[in-house]
Amino acid sequence: MTSDISSATDFTPTPRVDSEVGPLRTVLLHRPGLELKRLTPRNNDQLLFDGIPWVGRAQEEHDAFAETLRSRGVEVLLLADLLRTALEDQRARAAGVYAAVEERELGIDLADALRSHLSTLAPPELATVLMAGMTFEELPASEGASLVRHMHQPHDFAIAPLPNLLFTRDSSAWVSDRVAVSSLVMPARRRESSITDLIYAYHPRFAKTSRAYGAHSAPLEGGDVLLLSQGVLAIGVGERTTPAGAESFARSVFLDGLAHTVLAVPIAQERATMHLDTVCTMVDRDAVVMYPAIRDSLSAFTLRPDGAGGVTVDGPSPFLSAAAAAMGIDRLRVIDTGLDAVTAEREQWDDGNNTLAVAPGVVVAYERNVETNARLEDAGIEVLRISGSELGSGRGGPRCMSCPVLRDSL
Repeated sequence: MTSDISSATDFTPTPRVDSEVGPLRTVLLHRPGLELKRLTPRNNDQLLFDGIPWVGRAQEEHDAFAETLRSRGVEVLLLADLLRTALEDQRARAAGVYAAVEERELGIDLADALRSHLSTLAPPELATVLMAGMTFEELPASEGASLVRHMHQPHDFAIAPLPNLLFTRDSSAWVSDRVAVSSLVMPARRRESSITDLIYAYHPRFAKTSRAYGAHSAPLEGGDVLLLSQGVLAIGVGERTTPAGAESFARSVFLDGLAHTVLAVPIAQERATMHLDTVCTMVDRDAVVMYPAIRDSLSAFTLRPDGAGGVTVDGPSPFLSAAAAAMGIDRLRVIDTGLDAVTAEREQWDDGNNTLAVAPGVVVAYERNVETNARLEDAGIEVLRISGSELGSGRGGPRCMSCPVLRDSL
C-alpha cells in the first residue's frame, strides 16, 4: 500500500509541524530497498552501517512500523513514491542527474556519457538509480577509452547508493509551515539532501512549500532539531550539526518568525550520540525520555533575536531548566532510559531514547528496549512497540525513520 498523492488538491492539508508531540497526521517514511542490498562487509562502515542487514526482514519490520502508524490514523507518504512523481518534471530529472554524477570522480567523458544515459531513463528507473546507485559493471557500454573505467572493479560504485535514506528525519525537518532541507555532513549522506530537495521543489503536494533552511548552508541535520513547543527549538551540536549550522538555522527561523528561542545543546561527538534525538526525545507536552548519564551534564546556550537581524547568546546553563523556562513551564518531566547504568547504556545504544510521538503521551519505540519501555509506561506513556532487529543496524530508531509533515497544534 502506498499513499503518494500525484496532484495537489483543495482538500490536501497544508504541511505544518509546531511541536514534537502534537497528534501526527502525515509522515514521510522510506521503505528500505535495493540500496540496502548494496551493503557488504567491505563498504558498510563507509556507508555508516554497523552490520549487514537482512533486507527482507528489514522491509517486513518497516512495513509493520508503517502499519502501526496507519492504525493510529496517520497518513504515510513513502519517499520512493514521491520521488518517482517528482521526476516526471524534466527540471527534477536534470537536478537529480546533476547531483548524482560526480565529474571529479568519473572524469569529463565518462560523466558526460553517464548523464546522457540517465537522462533517457523513465522516472521509475531513474529514481531507482538515484537511491540505489550504480556500479561500473552496470554502466552502459561506452565508446572510446576510459582510464577511470579500466581502473575500477566491476562492483565499485560509479554512483554510490544511499542506504541511510531510511532515516528520513535527517535530510529534512518541518518548522511551522516551512521545511528545512538539511546540510548533511557525512560524505555517504550528502546526496540525500538533493533527493528531498527535489521532492519538495517538484512534487505537486509541496508546490507551495517555503524553505526554512537550505542544503548548501552550514551543516545541520534534522535528527538534531527538536521542537520543544511552538516557537521553541532545541538543536544538538556535535558530530553532525556544527555551531555555525545551529546559529545559521537560528537566524533563519528568527527572521521568518518561526521561533522566539533556540537552545543550542552541545553533545558528545561520538557515534553513540550522533544526534540530539539519540539521547533525548519528547514523549508528552512536558516530558522527555533521556539518557541518564547526561541528564545532569547536558547544557544549552540560549539564542534569541536581538531585534536588528542578529542573535543574542546566553549561557550555557543546564538544558532541562533552560528548556522549561523557554517553554513557559515549571519543569520538564524526565523519564530515564534503562534501569541501571549498564542497562541504560545498552538501551541508549539500541535507540531507547529515539521515540516517535504520535500524540501527547503516545509513542512508537523499539520493543527490545524492555526497561525503558516499562519506565515510560510507569510514567503514564502509551508505548506502541515495533521490531527493529534489522532496521536498527544503521543506528536509528522510530524518530530517525520518520519525518513528520503534518501535526495538529497542541
